[in-house]
Amino acid sequence: MRRSYPARLALLGVLIVAPLTIAEAGTVHGTVVNGTTGKPTAGIELALMQLQGGMQEVAHSKSGAQGEFTFDHPGLGAQPMLVRATYHGVNFNKALPPGTTTAQVDIYESSTDAKTIDVSLHVVIFQPKGATMIVGEEYQIENKSRPPRAYFRNDGSFDFALPEKGELQQVSAAGPAGMPVVQLPIDKKRNRYSIAFAFRPGANSVRYSYELPYPGNAATIKISAIYPGSRLLIAAPPSVQISGDGLTPDGQEQGMSLYGRQDFPAGTVVAVSVSGTAPLPDTNAGADQGQQRGQQGRDAQQGGGESTGVSIQQVPGRLDVLKWPLIAGFVCVFALGAILLARRPVVAVAGAVPETKKVSPETQKRSKPTATVASTAPAAPTNGASSMADVDAAIGSSLDALKERLFRLELRHQAGTISEDEYAQERVRAEKVLRDLVRG
Repeated sequence: MRRSYPARLALLGVLIVAPLTIAEAGTVHGTVVNGTTGKPTAGIELALMQLQGGMQEVAHSKSGAQGEFTFDHPGLGAQPMLVRATYHGVNFNKALPPGTTTAQVDIYESSTDAKTIDVSLHVVIFQPKGATMIVGEEYQIENKSRPPRAYFRNDGSFDFALPEKGELQQVSAAGPAGMPVVQLPIDKKRNRYSIAFAFRPGANSVRYSYELPYPGNAATIKISAIYPGSRLLIAAPPSVQISGDGLTPDGQEQGMSLYGRQDFPAGTVVAVSVSGTAPLPDTNAGADQGQQRGQQGRDAQQGGGESTGVSIQQVPGRLDVLKWPLIAGFVCVFALGAILLARRPVVAVAGAVPETKKVSPETQKRSKPTATVASTAPAAPTNGASSMADVDAAIGSSLDALKERLFRLELRHQAGTISEDEYAQERVRAEKVLRDLVRG
């Protein structure tokens, strides 16, 4: 049967537009800029990295006379990818979330002077798991160099130590873009390690987890201070008792007991006595409680909270350490580094910067957080005049909240304080939130 004239025109339009759409979805144009000099940089080797199925290089390019470059690949625009620029032997990564068509890759001149960075906060989280103790640690690191330079050493840019009998599980580092990248630890012997990571100007962090023997639900764990000027903050479930030299109770926040020590100079070793068990999982299955969990799940999507009433999920929002992942599947989705949990991706979506969670002045003074948990609820549409920086901050804050939620979920799952059914349900909810964020 012959098609009508309008139908043939519509078909012709589809045939013309479809290839253009495909080409746009698989192409990204960008510029390499030297952040130290502020100028575009030519001749920089670039690699396009695919994250799904493990990080692998899928395309190669080099910046032109004005720092320009182009990548064409079917995965661009459809899945999280990464551009890696290599400058003087140092890798600088740029996240490419789904929907990205343009990107600026910042590189920096390097410094080997340790004074380039300042370690302001050392956070330790204890979580009992039967006969073992899961411990997560994070260092918050500032690079305020002027002119801006990246701090990097091939033999190790950052040192850290594990307590005796500690078994290192994973270590990652994140730059100002908020994308933790799994690091290969350099073994310095006697439970001391280092990582060769380029700390760029701005806020950085190092995060790692390990396991310790925990016989009889009690242990004394020695926490070492390697860097000067940092403050120590310890968090544990209320069912766990904490004491140690110089540690003072710092109240509770969202169900976690906090302990702090203001003066934690380099070379100090704090013997922390830990005793107690993990909170029991919530086994109630009544209809009313199911309805309550559903409501809490909706609240969690907006505020980054967990969806059940067990105390271990009530993790202090001010602890940025709780935003790093422990599960490789989610790591691949967020990370645009091997585990992009991009706090500031560039995704074209409509919406203003979300409303941030209010924190009392007293709490701010006590914790000095580096990040706030923000609502994932969509804001009123803008008139199109908002800058990409505003959109960037909005989506980044939403991912921050989701990352915190996922970390709590995985911590509870590892500790056995959540049933398999509840764990599966929460995974499904989190994946839906992620899909909504990617689609905008």
